[in-house]
Amino acid sequence: MSVPPTDRKRPRDLAIRRLGFGDLPQVIAIERRAFPAPWSLAMFVLELSKQSGICLAAEIDGTLVGYLICSRYAHIWHVMNVAVDPAHQRRGVASALLRALFGEADAPGAEYTLEVRPSNTAAIRLYERFGFRVEGRRKAYYHDNREDALVMWRRVPVDASGPAPVEVAQRGRAARATGAARPAHDGGERK
Repeated sequence: MSVPPTDRKRPRDLAIRRLGFGDLPQVIAIERRAFPAPWSLAMFVLELSKQSGICLAAEIDGTLVGYLICSRYAHIWHVMNVAVDPAHQRRGVASALLRALFGEADAPGAEYTLEVRPSNTAAIRLYERFGFRVEGRRKAYYHDNREDALVMWRRVPVDASGPAPVEVAQRGRAARATGAARPAHDGGERK
């Protein structure tokens, strides 16, 4: 599976590392600036406590500017939360976080899912660049305004000769048209 190349606009001093409990004050501050319905401290503590998850932090000059929370359920990775401080958006921070996640978790046959607001077109385009495709919709998913959520999936081919992620997504759409698609994973909070 190919991952988009490094963004030209990415800050040179951007560092990606593991997110820790000590980061939570900055995480909560970013969460409140970035989302209309922010996660609670307890939600972050729960996700950081899971041994099977991957939680990443993005720093510029030692200052936390973004984070990614990804949980593993059986064989599926669920991207639960990707946030970048509004002052640092559109600079490649989210791309760097996703690239780091896939660098660590990608394996033949790996599957990722996430939910995103249909109104968040910038995030949808970002996820599509990384091979995610819309495969479903959850009605009234977001509690703040009852907006639906688009359910997106990214699948890594089982072997190098397998189909590209776009081809897998297209096959999934064709299967759904015939009633053969499997349902989307139901866990998770929001994007």
